Amino acid sequence: MIKISNIKKSFNKSVVLKDISFHVTDGEVVAIIGPSGSGKSTLLRCINFLEKPDSGKIEIGDVTVDTTKTTKSEIQKLRMQTSMVFQHYNLFKNKTALENVTHSLRVTKKLNKKQADEIGRNLLDQVGLLSKADSYPISLSGGQQQRVGIARALAVGPNAILFDEPTSSLDPEWVGEVLRVISGIANKEKTMIIVTHEMKFAREVADKVIFMDDGLIVEQGTPEAVFDNPQNERTKKFLRNYQKHSSVEMDKENGKFALL
Repeated sequence: MIKISNIKKSFNKSVVLKDISFHVTDGEVVAIIGPSGSGKSTLLRCINFLEKPDSGKIEIGDVTVDTTKTTKSEIQKLRMQTSMVFQHYNLFKNKTALENVTHSLRVTKKLNKKQADEIGRNLLDQVGLLSKADSYPISLSGGQQQRVGIARALAVGPNAILFDEPTSSLDPEWVGEVLRVISGIANKEKTMIIVTHEMKFAREVADKVIFMDDGLIVEQGTPEAVFDNPQNERTKKFLRNYQKHSSVEMDKENGKFALL
């Protein structure tokens, strides 16, 4: 379980997160939507302490951190509960796809090369990239690099995976393949928090949708409640704008996402 309580964050005099609280149950997929600049990505970075919150509490699994009085040991334990999939892949350019996936297994979990490679190859197979195991990032498409990033996030067996706009840096032709992989992980009841602008994807894959604006959670609920019957006028306006331009829709017969 993830429980976020009263998280606040400012940069200089700019307040980015204003008393954010929500929870995620085990196996739940939560999609966070909202306009650019609403604090969505900052919230993800605060959850795993890539950014230090100014105040509040974070509980992930059996680790609880009071953000006003943390130790390095507590932060490390918290970070080990999650993995992050970034907008811009963040792969090691001098390592192959397989080496990118196995790096944390060898450094953090101290597995030997044979053990790590076996896990890494299985994960690359899971994201459809086993044939690219020995390829370097420069030879991979953006969609392929992001799928390697997802395999890397899965490698350490985190309690939850945090996705920060995983398709925002991709050419439109590669968006569908990445969303299909994420959907497949969601079907295995992996706890996930996904910041996304893909409204139709959020509707199909999420158990709960959170709408943020101006550093606040404006509305949250089931996808049906938020998308079909939003209560807040700001939510209604946002959805009117974005539902016209969402680039991915679900082919329900085949269980796949396809570009419009």
